[in-house]
Amino acid sequence: QIVDAVHNKGGVFFCQIWHGGRVSYAFQRNGQVIPISSTDKGCTPGLDGVDWAPPRRLRNDEIPGIVNDFRLAARNAIEAGFDGVEIHGAHGYLIDQFMKDTVNDRADEYGGSLENRCRFALEVVEALVKEIGGDRVGIRLSPYADYMESGDSNPEALGLYMANALTRFGILYLHVIEPRMVKLGDRYDGTPHSLLPMRKAFKGCFIAAGGYNRDDGNKAVAENYADLVAFGRLFLANPDLPMRFELNAPLNNYDRSTFYTHDPVVGYTDYPFLDGSC
Repeated sequence: QIVDAVHNKGGVFFCQIWHGGRVSYAFQRNGQVIPISSTDKGCTPGLDGVDWAPPRRLRNDEIPGIVNDFRLAARNAIEAGFDGVEIHGAHGYLIDQFMKDTVNDRADEYGGSLENRCRFALEVVEALVKEIGGDRVGIRLSPYADYMESGDSNPEALGLYMANALTRFGILYLHVIEPRMVKLGDRYDGTPHSLLPMRKAFKGCFIAAGGYNRDDGNKAVAENYADLVAFGRLFLANPDLPMRFELNAPLNNYDRSTFYTHDPVVGYTDYPFLDGSC
C-alpha cells in the first residue's frame, strides 16, 4: 500500500537496506542474540546514551550468508514493488565496520589492506547487481564520517577506491556524505577534504548529501560537483520541500529531539505543509 501510494503520486521509490552490526541495543535482542561485526570490539558503553551490546566477530564462513541476506532483502523489496534498493554502507553500520580501519582489526582476506576491508561491501554490491540488475542498485557511503566510532585513517583513499571499484558494477548511483559531516548532525566547514575526487572517479549518477540548503545544493549541481543533492532533515520537517525550494518559501525548523522515536506521528508526519495542513 505504501509503495502504491508513492507510485500513484508519480514518485520513484527505493528501499534502503542495511545491517546494524555492532550498533545494536542490548534490549532489542533480549540478551539472547549477540550482534555480529567485523570485530569483537564494541562501541564504548554509554555512547549516545545507549547500552550497546558487545559484538561477536564474524567467521569467514559466515560472511557469504550475510551477503545472501542482503540479496534476499533486495529481491523482497523488488517483489514488494520498490523501484530499487539503496545499500546503506555508511555511518558505522555493518558494511562500514568492515571498511573502516579503526573498527576492522581482522588479519584475513576481509581485513588489513584497503582492498580486503572493502571486499565485503563489494561482494554485497555484486550479489545485488546479479539479483536485481545494476540499474536498480545504489549505495550510500560516508568515508569521511566518524560516527559510532567508525573512522578511517585515510578516508580519501577509502572513498576513491570505492568510487573506482563501484564503477565496474554499473550501479545506478553512488550517494556520499560530505566530509564536513564528521559527526551525525554536526556540520564542520573547516575540513580540507572534498567529494570531487570521488565524483570524478565514479562513472555514474553521483549524489552528495550532508548539511545542504537550497542555495548550496543548487550550486553543487550547477557547478557539476554532483548530479543530485539529497536532503534528509529538511525533507523530514518539510513534506513539500521541492515546492518550498521552487518558491524560495520559508522552511519549518526540524526538532531533533523527536528523531529516532517510536511515535509514528510526532516528528514524522505532523510537520505542516505551506497551506497549513499536516
